[in-house]
Amino acid sequence: MTLDHSYFEEMEAKIPHGKVRTRFAPSPTGYMHVGNLRTALYTWLIARSHDGTFILRIEDTDQSRQVEGAVDVIYRTMAECGLTHDEGPDVGGPVAPYIQSQRRDTYGKYARLLVEKGGAYYCFCEKTESEEDSGEFDRAADPCRELTAQQVQEKLEAAGVDYTQEIPDVTGAILYNILSLVIPLVLVWVAFGFIMRKMAGGGGVMSVGKNKAKVYSQKETGVTFKDVAGQDEAKESLQEVVDFLENPGKYTTIGAKLPKGALLVGPPGTGKTLLAKAVAGEAHVPFFSISGSDFVEMFVGVGASRVRELFDEAKKNAPCIIFIDEIDAIGKSRDSRYGGGNDEREQTLNQLLAEMDGFDTSSGLLILAATNRPEVLDSALLRPGRFDRRVIVDRPDLKGRVDILKVHAKNVHLDETVDFEAIALATSGAVGSDLANMINEAAILAVKKGRNKVSQKDLFEAVEVVLVGKEKKNKILSAKEREIVSYHEVGHALVSALQKHSEPVQKITIVPRTMGALGYVMNVPEEEKYLSSEAELRARLVECVGGRAAEEIVFDSVTTGASNDIEQATKIARAMVTQYGMSKKFGLMGLEVAANQYLDDRTVMNCSDATAAEVDEEVRKVLQESYDEAKRLLTEHRKTLDQIAEFLIQKETISGKEFMEIFKRVEEENQPKPEIEAAEDSKTEAEPAEQAAVSEADASEVVPKSEASETEQAPETTENKEDM
Repeated sequence: MTLDHSYFEEMEAKIPHGKVRTRFAPSPTGYMHVGNLRTALYTWLIARSHDGTFILRIEDTDQSRQVEGAVDVIYRTMAECGLTHDEGPDVGGPVAPYIQSQRRDTYGKYARLLVEKGGAYYCFCEKTESEEDSGEFDRAADPCRELTAQQVQEKLEAAGVDYTQEIPDVTGAILYNILSLVIPLVLVWVAFGFIMRKMAGGGGVMSVGKNKAKVYSQKETGVTFKDVAGQDEAKESLQEVVDFLENPGKYTTIGAKLPKGALLVGPPGTGKTLLAKAVAGEAHVPFFSISGSDFVEMFVGVGASRVRELFDEAKKNAPCIIFIDEIDAIGKSRDSRYGGGNDEREQTLNQLLAEMDGFDTSSGLLILAATNRPEVLDSALLRPGRFDRRVIVDRPDLKGRVDILKVHAKNVHLDETVDFEAIALATSGAVGSDLANMINEAAILAVKKGRNKVSQKDLFEAVEVVLVGKEKKNKILSAKEREIVSYHEVGHALVSALQKHSEPVQKITIVPRTMGALGYVMNVPEEEKYLSSEAELRARLVECVGGRAAEEIVFDSVTTGASNDIEQATKIARAMVTQYGMSKKFGLMGLEVAANQYLDDRTVMNCSDATAAEVDEEVRKVLQESYDEAKRLLTEHRKTLDQIAEFLIQKETISGKEFMEIFKRVEEENQPKPEIEAAEDSKTEAEPAEQAAVSEADASEVVPKSEASETEQAPETTENKEDM
């Protein structure tokens, strides 16, 4: 009887083609140990990584050696480990069941097809396994080869062959083996997968090299050049780039090419990132923003992969802008002096260099990068053709600070007393972020005081909060400490008032601040300066040590309160000697160079050890001269020092106007009267004895008075020493 071949055609059509199919075939003749699970995991991972099919076939045909409950254990182990299978009727698969003994119908049809094609025959002979294995059984002489189809059918019906058998359950023993062997392995695998996802940013092992750049549209940035103030030169340089992106035709006609990149360089907080967003907002193009640290991973090659993916995506969205913030994280010089020798960072840098060379300038792809450490960047990155422009985003000048204050205050309610120019004068050296913080602090202070508008007083108080911290109301100084701090701060202010080249005093206070200051003197320049003369620097030195000099003059001792003053004075004196050429001994020699021009003011000595020792001696000499000058000025104006200090102890805080009123009044009182001078001039030479007597009398009046003053102070000083 000829079989219907449509069945086999239908089965062949059900089997998936053109995809990976992995098969795991455990046998229930023993427990499922770790080696079985490892094989299953390996085949499952291959199928999943190639979007293929994982097939489970339980080989139970050797039923005489089966273990009770083994089939259930296999199913349960696979399920608990998450190794799901993809074929079989229980999961809607197209092919036969998983258990081989249950596939008799499928096997039987194909066996009959094989018999029909002459590739096999039915055999009903009694033979042993040993005969089969030894080859003693003679298949050629097998009488069953001559059976007709009818005879075969009769013998099959008479045999009644059943391939199924009930398998006993040994769940308890198998469960113990799972708990002791399989579960620890699974936990290790889960932990490993979790760690890999964390290192890859949540995407698993396969996504470790994925690009992390954020894409902003023009509406999402919401920043234009109107929102950037105080950086007119930087804006002008970037406006040309924006115009090129918007109107490339008028540049390409003459033969000009779009700059491949622009490097924004400047101190922290000056608005480099804000400028980059403004460029994207003005150009109305996609904006890819990523930090340099996002490229760096522990796996070598991941950073390079992310660079490739970033540029591929940017090319699809051209014209667009790529902004890499803190590019020094991946752009450091490959020289070992600057921390080179990192394979991952160097590969990332090499890939970035290759990508910047590879794209066409006419495609409208622009790279912006920001850093505050340009001195550590690789020279290959800075050459023309990669970063064609270096845009300096420096600290704003007086006009720039005024403009920045206006930008940040446009949504803040101000009263008529506000003068942004005065605030700008008081915040020399401040960057945009500092000024924005000051405006916000002023608004908070106004709300705390119950007002709906910000005043000039609020702004000045906010300046103090940002520079020296908030007032520490719970830090109460003793009477002796208040006196010392008062004399210390008045020493600074008085020396400043007595010198020609010093800046005017704005405020004196002995209220402790959160940043550690027990008091301070605020000086505000009358105008913005870009240069400092030697006379001005020496006046500044005298002012710095004026507080320490006042302590020594009044109390005949010194305290730790002058530590910051000494630090500032030493810094100025060293710069005068090593950088400014203001030392007669060294002349015009440059003995120090800046280490980080924009990040901090740290310098590095550029001389021999012997010269460095001489530099230290010269700096000490300059500081000693300044200290002597401060002591001279304060000694000559001791009465003024005492009266202003007494007034400050009572009020705790005095303005620059109050300080100058007391200063002028006391100084006028100490001036000799004109009538006395005229009387002394009118005396004749004929009265020498009388004149001598008068002089002696004056001396007797003056000396005791001075002695009395010292006597009055002596107990207080002694008592104060005991307290200290």
